[in-house]
Amino acid sequence: MTADAARDGRFVYILLTKDCFDLEKPLRITFNPVVEYYQSAGLDRVFFALADPTRRAILRALARHPATIGEIAKPFPVSFNAISKHVMVLERAGLLRREIKGREHHCRIVPLPLRDADAWLEHYRQFWEQRMDSLEAYVKRKFQASRRTTAHGKDH
Repeated sequence: MTADAARDGRFVYILLTKDCFDLEKPLRITFNPVVEYYQSAGLDRVFFALADPTRRAILRALARHPATIGEIAKPFPVSFNAISKHVMVLERAGLLRREIKGREHHCRIVPLPLRDADAWLEHYRQFWEQRMDSLEAYVKRKFQASRRTTAHGKDH
């Protein structure tokens, strides 16, 4: 694998040659630690919140309609306090907004952090699809070349 790295202030430039991933052209990666940290802090909270099946179920319920914490807690076999803590994690991640009306806490879903997470995942989905397409093309070329070589070998 061939990789050359150069620092320029806050940025790190890495040039990966065709030996690394893409067999057709070089790939250039730019890493900005300041931007990466800022973006990942919000994404870290979102992915942490989504990692728990109870919190995902709460979001599914809130996607249908807003609800109080008491309404959210009804279908779950855990305490009201446990659901309240799950709601706080979702709130810190920006995935829901809580509005207090008297003694009731009304919750509704906030979709923007999910869109951000989806955009992050989409970037890597495209990245790996391109790499897999390149690998598939390479394997096909090698397979066809080996079949031609084998076919020619049988003729002689």
